[in-house]
Amino acid sequence: MKLISSLTSPFGRKARIVLLEKKISFQLQVENPWQPDTPVAKFNPLGKVPVLVLEDGISVFDSRVIVEYLDNLTPVAHLIPTDSKSRMIVRGVEALSDGVTDAAVLVFLEKKRPAEQQSTDWLTLQNRTLHSGLEALSEALGENPWFLGNSMTLADVACGCMLGYLDFRFSEIDWRSAHPNLAKLEAKLAARPSFVETVPVL
Repeated sequence: MKLISSLTSPFGRKARIVLLEKKISFQLQVENPWQPDTPVAKFNPLGKVPVLVLEDGISVFDSRVIVEYLDNLTPVAHLIPTDSKSRMIVRGVEALSDGVTDAAVLVFLEKKRPAEQQSTDWLTLQNRTLHSGLEALSEALGENPWFLGNSMTLADVACGCMLGYLDFRFSEIDWRSAHPNLAKLEAKLAARPSFVETVPVL
């Protein structure tokens, strides 16, 4: 199978980490979806990465759909629980982490526009979403080693990718001082080979 992604996409990173953690062989095709000649739209009509292209040519897109498919592909390193309540907790944290990531991406894109064209109200809204999301994630983690139980789940992977994206694009945000429990989680995740191998690069 082939994963189409950029090396900076936090959602692509989430898919790559799941592939690596579950020891699933794949080919990485690096593409920039913002380029006018990008082939991404041939595989995903929304023109976004990541896209997982299966051996039979079927395209799977949206990182949440991709990781769900991958987690059911092999019993190695299950990251999504099977019981309904635990599953809800994990997918809920993933959704919250992805929401913070979405807000951060929107801030990044808005700030690429000429200063006179940027919307202060839009930036304020997205920054408020970003920080309230971090607060909620910190509260959800509490003093626990992981978001659920005693081992890493997709909740931790999604949160780790989001925090890594903040470090990559918003080094001025001192989220570690504000949320030391998230900092502790991120440090633990950052030491894993799957996270080391997928650190975003330009």
